[in-house]
Amino acid sequence: MAKVGPAGRYGVKYGRTLRTKLNKIEKKQRSRQVCPQCKQKAVKRVSSGIWQCRKCNAKFAGKAYEV
Repeated sequence: MAKVGPAGRYGVKYGRTLRTKLNKIEKKQRSRQVCPQCKQKAVKRVSSGIWQCRKCNAKFAGKAYEV
């Protein structure tokens, strides 16, 4: 059995191409991003387009899936 990643919850329902695109987007979205203020790799997504740094506690708007 191969690793399916976060898109494994869809099974075979939507096809391989869409599930691999979703995996790529969700890995980028859920990883820690670099803060534009303190330059630390500590920014996490709060909600769609809203990001918060865990070090300097700055909250700012950005893209939906990455800063």
